[in-house]
Amino acid sequence: METKNRRNFIKKSVLGATALALPLEMFPATVLGANDRINLGVIGCNGMGWSNTLSILKVKGVKLVALCDVDQNVLDRRVKEMKDASPDKASKKIKVYSDYRALLDNKDIDVVIIGTPDHWHCKIMVDACEAGKQVYVEKPIANTIEECNIMLRAAKKYNTVVQVGQWQRSGPHYREAIDIVQSGVLGKIRVVKVWAYQGWMKPVPVVPDSKAPKGVDYKQWLGPATNRPFNANRFHFNFRWFWDYAGGLMTDWGVHEIDIALYAMKALAPKSIMASGGKLAYPDDASETPDTLQALFEYENFNMLWEHATGIDLGPYQKPEGIAFIGNNATLVLNRGGFEVLLEKKSEGYGKSSQNKIDPIASGGVPEGVNYLDLHQENFIKAVRANDSSLLNTPIESGSVAAINAQMGNIAYKTGEKLYWDAKQGNFGNNEKANKLIKAQYHNGWEKPLV
Repeated sequence: METKNRRNFIKKSVLGATALALPLEMFPATVLGANDRINLGVIGCNGMGWSNTLSILKVKGVKLVALCDVDQNVLDRRVKEMKDASPDKASKKIKVYSDYRALLDNKDIDVVIIGTPDHWHCKIMVDACEAGKQVYVEKPIANTIEECNIMLRAAKKYNTVVQVGQWQRSGPHYREAIDIVQSGVLGKIRVVKVWAYQGWMKPVPVVPDSKAPKGVDYKQWLGPATNRPFNANRFHFNFRWFWDYAGGLMTDWGVHEIDIALYAMKALAPKSIMASGGKLAYPDDASETPDTLQALFEYENFNMLWEHATGIDLGPYQKPEGIAFIGNNATLVLNRGGFEVLLEKKSEGYGKSSQNKIDPIASGGVPEGVNYLDLHQENFIKAVRANDSSLLNTPIESGSVAAINAQMGNIAYKTGEKLYWDAKQGNFGNNEKANKLIKAQYHNGWEKPLV
């Protein structure tokens, strides 16, 4: 009887919490000034840079006026796509640039999307803030902890509205799940698991260095990164797997999942971090970042375990990616497909447990026909029109928390040590090896932004 009553109590509590906290973003809001035109410029027109562009153009009043990319082939392709899609031939007026600084000099542009590789995010965002543009920057916001802090200061100094591309924050079912976690009905949460198992990822074949493709300004693409010969493996999508430009799956997928985990747990920085892994799946491929990694973060009242693996889809709870909030009463398992709450078995003494089935007591999914990236862009433009960063679902502060924690995981992996974070000093205490990895190193004549 006790088990049944306990289950019913949790079930009613969870469903009640959900019903009382339906996010307003589920319902399109009428925004004052929605007909005012916002001129958009895009820096980095491949991959997510273009996905963000197509999404934000669905928002009424947003007009694409400029594109910038170091690859002329990408620019040509995007301009053609816009011409084919524009019956009024408005795309003929789109200006194209190969240097982002020239785009930022265009006084007609109100908002910029930064869709470049990670190593460029900080410099371009700071310059965009200084130029008076509002900013949508892809995740992770930067490739070092120092750059994250520089970007925070820039947004504050120039009073810039900055939305980060961690779009899961705009998803209704994520918000429902967060409400349940914060309601307390799961019981004390001591462990949070976050993971990304990426079965689609195959070995990156080793290829020799070569000349950059025709139309590519490789020197501009390198920017502040270490000067190296062009290699096709380091260009476009695969830049993610090389330390010069990004942080591998730890930052690529990690910021999405860690963002939700820490936001729900109301946590910012860990007390300690340790990590272990390596190139265990594909030891001889061209990538540098680990294809297998576990990182353990210790916070004030709970631990968070990150793990990723390439070439495998069957992650924890039989899900390729997700977050599990493990409480004394129940566990909430959340990913992009939805969430479910699983009831904890009642302990009946050492070595024994009830045979009652753990059944879902609450669940939520993606509303039919709703695109979360579109919701994220709508939220961004709403904040831009109101000139109010407090309206943002993923402001620069949230982007920095996720990116800094993910960078800490990578630093722990690189050092092979258990690290202790000094929140007051903003470093790893007396650990010089780890503290050195906090800093950004700029090359090729580019200077680190000073804010």
